[in-house]
Amino acid sequence: MHIPDNYLSPSTCAVFAAVMLPVWRRASLNVKREITRQKMPLLGVGAAFSFLMMMFNLPLPGGTTGHAVGASLVAIFWGPYFAVISVSIALAIQALFFGDGGILSLGVNCFNMAFVMPFTAFYLFKLISSKFSGVRGRTVAAFIAGYLSLNVAAFLTSLEFGIQPSLFTDQAGLPLYGPYGFATAIPAMMIPHLLVAGVLEGLVTAGVYRYVSRVSPEFIYQGSLKKIKHAYLHLAAMILLTPLGLLAVGTAWGEWGPDELQSTIGYVPKGMKSGFQFAAPLADYSLSKVHEVAGYFLSALIGVALILLFFRLVGKVTSARARKRTND
Repeated sequence: MHIPDNYLSPSTCAVFAAVMLPVWRRASLNVKREITRQKMPLLGVGAAFSFLMMMFNLPLPGGTTGHAVGASLVAIFWGPYFAVISVSIALAIQALFFGDGGILSLGVNCFNMAFVMPFTAFYLFKLISSKFSGVRGRTVAAFIAGYLSLNVAAFLTSLEFGIQPSLFTDQAGLPLYGPYGFATAIPAMMIPHLLVAGVLEGLVTAGVYRYVSRVSPEFIYQGSLKKIKHAYLHLAAMILLTPLGLLAVGTAWGEWGPDELQSTIGYVPKGMKSGFQFAAPLADYSLSKVHEVAGYFLSALIGVALILLFFRLVGKVTSARARKRTND
């Protein structure tokens, strides 16, 4: 679901970026009110978890690949606004450093995966769990919330892809940006996510929720830091396992390069040829002159380090401002 640059028109990207600005502002204010500097690491844990989940690619029907997002679990644990910030930072790190998702399309990707998905998951979980009692009922609610929220995000992505050929064409009537209309984009996105990726998101959400609710229930909702070291250990284990994501062969639907499009449809849309170009330093989660497996592992390590460092710096800045207001 990481929409690259030039698959959507600049005006489409601008609209979604404008929509996300007040969402990010409200989420920041909400999190600022509810989270202390001491609990700032929880934001980093949520962002790192989402970042790593998206590195575990799996084969999907049709020869493409996909992944879970982790936004549903973060929202269920600590609320949708918390997830907005965490997942947005994860997506920004992916786009800026690893070329996963576009720079111009960051607002669109955040709208789908860091806004719609966590809010859908949170309120579905809240509604369904209110009808069931006990850990088992909440676990079922977590699975349904994860499964449906990912598919809602995938459906929105298919609409964003599908509308491009209808709105933006060149003088010859050929698409300027994404070349696939609704008839292709919707089934191409929805069938794999309904059958595989959504199930994975649901299983991860339900499995982690059940595990944490049994061994460390205070980590949910209250955001207790007593088990924060355990969370870091689990992140370390995920980093070690990330090369498993290389086992899935193929490219995610809608994330092809110009050469792949040329061989598939016989041309490259003009908007893609002349569009915005950004060279990420660690594109495709790889390092120059480093074996693919080692490069993928190191990319996971670097990405998590950048995320945790970012939130550490934010925590220090927030604390310094609070002390200044107190002294004034």
